[in-house]
Amino acid sequence: MSEETNGALETGAQQGSFIAKASGLKGKDYISYALGDTGCCLAFGLVTTLLQRYYTDVLLLHPLFVMLMFVVARIWDAVNDPIMGRICDTVKTSRWGRYRPWFLYGSIPLAISAVLMFIKWPGFGSTPGSVGVSVYATVTYILFGMCYTVIQIPYGSLASVVTLDEKERSKLSVWRSVGAAIGSMPVMIVGMIAFKETGTSYTAIIIGAAIMAVVSLAMLLVAFAGNKERVKPMPVVQEKGATMKAFKKLFKSKSMIAVSLASMLLLAGQMFIQSFYSYLINYYFGKRGIWTMLPTVLTYLPMAFLMFFTPKLVKKFGKKEVSGIGMVVAAVANLAMFFLLFMGKGDATLYIFMVFCLISGIGLNFFVLQVWAMAADSIDEIEVKTGSRDDGTAYAFFMFFRKLGQAISAIAVGATLLAMGYYETVSTGSFAFSDGQLKLMFILSTLIPAAMFGVMAFILLVIYPLSKKKVAKLQDEKEEHLRSLAESGNDITVGEEATAQSEDKLAEEAVEQPLEADKTEASEPTEEQ
Repeated sequence: MSEETNGALETGAQQGSFIAKASGLKGKDYISYALGDTGCCLAFGLVTTLLQRYYTDVLLLHPLFVMLMFVVARIWDAVNDPIMGRICDTVKTSRWGRYRPWFLYGSIPLAISAVLMFIKWPGFGSTPGSVGVSVYATVTYILFGMCYTVIQIPYGSLASVVTLDEKERSKLSVWRSVGAAIGSMPVMIVGMIAFKETGTSYTAIIIGAAIMAVVSLAMLLVAFAGNKERVKPMPVVQEKGATMKAFKKLFKSKSMIAVSLASMLLLAGQMFIQSFYSYLINYYFGKRGIWTMLPTVLTYLPMAFLMFFTPKLVKKFGKKEVSGIGMVVAAVANLAMFFLLFMGKGDATLYIFMVFCLISGIGLNFFVLQVWAMAADSIDEIEVKTGSRDDGTAYAFFMFFRKLGQAISAIAVGATLLAMGYYETVSTGSFAFSDGQLKLMFILSTLIPAAMFGVMAFILLVIYPLSKKKVAKLQDEKEEHLRSLAESGNDITVGEEATAQSEDKLAEEAVEQPLEADKTEASEPTEEQ
């Protein structure tokens, strides 16, 4: 390396290079990170797409019991998630890093627990509301939730140590959401095959669950191998009351509370649509097969092209602004669906309904693609303001709100089925619903998501404080914070795996800056000219 380049590197190190030293992601880094959520969603998609219908139609469990079981599982998560977060932040860092090793520890238990939920042992489903079946369903569902937490909390925390650059985190959020969508799609295909015109196929469900579990395991192992932790962990200082102090800081953060609440409603709305629209299309519109999964497909489909445009829109307008307007679009689209009630149940109504699903998906996906980056911005804000950096605890806090979203979805689906007398009709062997029952199903299936998405729009546009301007200011404050850490002997910005890549990035910048300067000088006329 020449003396000129060495000098440029030193200048870069002095002029705001602390963030740059822990950045410089390449295509393979984004793909490897996305595969983590692909693996998780292959397993979690079984819950969002198949489990509710499997419990009520195959195991003949009462919707009220299913709703209460989901709520109890979320209460356990109130204990489980923070414990996992503190474990991540306080255990001794391994040679693979602080968060990445959990992909290894949790992937096999997650795959096994995913299959156990769908095993229909002899006698299961023969008696409506069986106590034995209810106990088995509860134990296996809670076990799955715990295994999922073991991976999801470290995976969410990983974004904070993969890069410190705000723009790269925005791209990571997009790639993660794309990875999640890819992981969710195969399960939808299983649902199309399982919920056929002739009835529900248990064989398709269990084979599909087994295949999803194996592929999920493979994706998580690939994600483990491909990801790198570029930010060194802060020294762990065990002190009395450290956990409570960490959570108090989170509860005092307006940005973290706002993005957590918005994310909670996002998951509640998504899961409600994925679970309940299967019933709606089947019984209200009288369609099965691919039609039952089509609303979910149309909700995710816009991501295929929005992933290319969202980073540019975010760069120009900001994450908060783009996501908030997107949720306004989603809320209006779902509210418009309600008025289709007056058109009757014909095919024309169904086609227009699907169009509104697509429009809703367009609005929804702006926030879906940026939610993880917004959470990372909130964590950065807490670190800059307090000097505390507890990524695992912060993501446990964030994920707990998302688990509450699952509970809200379960309550919404269960309450809707109860209100229309679904169990009483199904348990008699009859699937013939009255016009009053079907109208109530349609009304609640459109107004509930509209209300959720409307509240989200208000939270993002009015309450969430990190606008484009404030995020830019936050990056400068974070740079100063990292500089002060380095001056005190705690430079956390360079992990062993990132050093060579960081030097390459600084060298590129050093070469580009003189070229840009030459262009500027050449384009500006002198006084003599």
